[in-house]
Amino acid sequence: MSVAEQPSGNVGKVMRRKEDPPLITGKGRYVDDITLPGMLWASFVRSPEAHATITSIDTSAAAAREGITAVFTGADMTDVPAPLPMAWAPPGVQVNNPEHWALAKDAVKHVGDPVAVVIGEDRYAVQDAVEDVFVDYEPLPVVVDPEQAIAGEPFVHDSLGTNRVHEWSLAGGDVEAGFAEADVVVERRVVNHRIAGAPIECRGVIAEYRPGQLTLYSATQVPHFVRLFMALLLGIGEDRVRVIAPDVGGGFGQKLQVYGEELVACWASRRLGVPVKWTETRSENMSVAHQGRDQISRVRMGAKRDGTITAFHVKILADFGAYNMILTPLIPSLGAFVMGGCYKIPNVQTDIVGVFTNKCPTDAIRGAGRPEATQMIEVTLDQVAHELDMDPVEIRRRNFIPAEDFPAATATGVVYDSGNYDGTLDKLLEHVDVPAFRAEQEKLRSEGVYRGLGFCTWTEICGLAPSRVTGPAGVGVQAGLWESAMIRVHNTGAVTVYTGTSPHGQGLDTAFAQIVADKLGVDPAVVEVVHGDTAIGPEGRNTYGSRSLATGGEAVCKATDKVVEKVKQIVAAELEAAPEDIEVAGGKFSVKGSPDKGMALADVAGVAYIGAVPEGMEPGLEETNFYDPENFVFPFGAHACIVDVDAETGKVKVLRYVAVDDCGNPVNPLLIDGQIHGGVVHGIGQALYERVHYDADGQLVTGTFVDYALATAAELPNFETDRTITPSPVNSMGVKGVGEAGTIAASAAVTNAVIDALRPLGVDYINMPLTPMRVWEAINEGSAAS
Repeated sequence: MSVAEQPSGNVGKVMRRKEDPPLITGKGRYVDDITLPGMLWASFVRSPEAHATITSIDTSAAAAREGITAVFTGADMTDVPAPLPMAWAPPGVQVNNPEHWALAKDAVKHVGDPVAVVIGEDRYAVQDAVEDVFVDYEPLPVVVDPEQAIAGEPFVHDSLGTNRVHEWSLAGGDVEAGFAEADVVVERRVVNHRIAGAPIECRGVIAEYRPGQLTLYSATQVPHFVRLFMALLLGIGEDRVRVIAPDVGGGFGQKLQVYGEELVACWASRRLGVPVKWTETRSENMSVAHQGRDQISRVRMGAKRDGTITAFHVKILADFGAYNMILTPLIPSLGAFVMGGCYKIPNVQTDIVGVFTNKCPTDAIRGAGRPEATQMIEVTLDQVAHELDMDPVEIRRRNFIPAEDFPAATATGVVYDSGNYDGTLDKLLEHVDVPAFRAEQEKLRSEGVYRGLGFCTWTEICGLAPSRVTGPAGVGVQAGLWESAMIRVHNTGAVTVYTGTSPHGQGLDTAFAQIVADKLGVDPAVVEVVHGDTAIGPEGRNTYGSRSLATGGEAVCKATDKVVEKVKQIVAAELEAAPEDIEVAGGKFSVKGSPDKGMALADVAGVAYIGAVPEGMEPGLEETNFYDPENFVFPFGAHACIVDVDAETGKVKVLRYVAVDDCGNPVNPLLIDGQIHGGVVHGIGQALYERVHYDADGQLVTGTFVDYALATAAELPNFETDRTITPSPVNSMGVKGVGEAGTIAASAAVTNAVIDALRPLGVDYINMPLTPMRVWEAINEGSAAS
């Protein structure tokens, strides 16, 4: 289907999001909007030291304050038998995983590490009482530089005798043989600096324990995972734990986590017998909610004189901060699976070393390993093109995996489902006239204006995930990553979709309603989508890794197909026809060729619930599906960025950004554009503005939005988006993920554009963040800056 064709049903049409009216009129229901009878408030005492031994904690003054119910430390939580979880155990790989307790017991490992919790009647009174908890610390040596940390002492965890977390490699072909046949080998040190998740809604929890039953409200992406671990850590049957994620104001991976604050609230509610609520402040979010990226990589790419890439070898040093969280050591490996990018590279190898430092832990942030991989591939490829005096567009075309090769096995054995990389690049060049730009660029340079054009042609691995690949016998995630859905048609013909995904801004209420409405011949308005409550609907695996549509949506699709099959049998019996002759048309299930002879879904539901169904059929109209994909899906695209760089100040201004993406068959183009826009802002933000920075003593310098610069509309142009459509063969809808696409592509496109602008000034290479100071320094050095 071409972009210009108009779909006949709801799927493929632009539809405004069903979930938006309450959210934009102040009628949403977030954790902080919820108040329970008798509820108390919690506030955490956090370490001001990056590394220290706790010699004593005096809680008496805080406990004596009016309105304070209790003050607890780690010593009080002796009935919690295990530390916080890390759920990645790859076969044959040793992962050093020191204990990470919800409240630090003997030592603190980063600024913000919690050491006590104050609980009382008033939100602000408990925050004040935190100041009356007196903790004596004996400071220890601090290490914040991962290259220093991997070299030896000081150790973050003395018991380990090392800062090394693990070593993991993925290789295909023979990279040294590939470099031997190369005419040119380019080596670079690629820095992908630390960033924050910065969701608009910070974290929040309310725990209510009643005898035999725990209910937890949490601003989380993963309510089912949180339920499992709360049950395990508190010794409660999983059937007795209910986790509810109400409206969630963004996650970006930061809420793909099992946090200590959730556990402490649950434990305290059980201890005190009343609900306990905690709402994170922005400064807490910046300092203790997990962060992302933070990799230093040594990258080598070899190529022949004609531009053919012969080998690509990446050595990643990944800074994990002070602890492993639920997926911390896995994150860089997600990039390794697509380290060849869009290109037919015969020899690829990724070597990863994880390291502890005295900083907040890292884990998944939008893209999770794939933006880092794309930055390495795309920036290094431009460096090779320059070395060969070759056009960056041409070197990409020369190395693309041809469309006829799909499904295409890469050197490492990963099989890409479908692709047409020339198609997206062709579409991009319909929007970007490169010869005209180059002519204008030369003219502007003569006038002292330094304008640059950067490209990024990207692919990623998403739609997590085939359990056979990611489970304990595969990559080592300790869970199957299938997804579930249940479809219920009510007596009136209204439909409820229960999904195991847990959206937090993706628009799934709308997309899933469109899918179901088409199959059942109803208006999307009568389809309600329910999610985020572990007590309602089947077991789920939640939302992350651009999986919601390709995996969760396919579960919805297959469950609806089961309903349709039953509906056809009922209609066939009522109309004295064969089930295979029944079709959905004009809002009815009718006999093919006889559109007037049919039944609306409400009529069918009436028959199903009265029990007047064909012999041998159960009454009712409700079906469930658990979908475990056979493969991942691999969306792709081509992006271009045009920037101006002020040579006097180093300031970069993005003039134009064009994104052509392919996520298979579109369900709702408006949702696609929204995801691309948000993702591109995230990627541009990292490239130009955002950076989590610690000083040499491990103190967080960027703890507020005054210091941590988020991109705003004032800094950004209107984005130009387009798409091609290459269906995926992995699922029946032919869809792929798109939520991380813009983030994966944008930082590389911006970096290449800035380097292109700076070349006349003697700057051939520069690492992110491309802040005015760093760019100005590079210009004045007149040589590569890293």
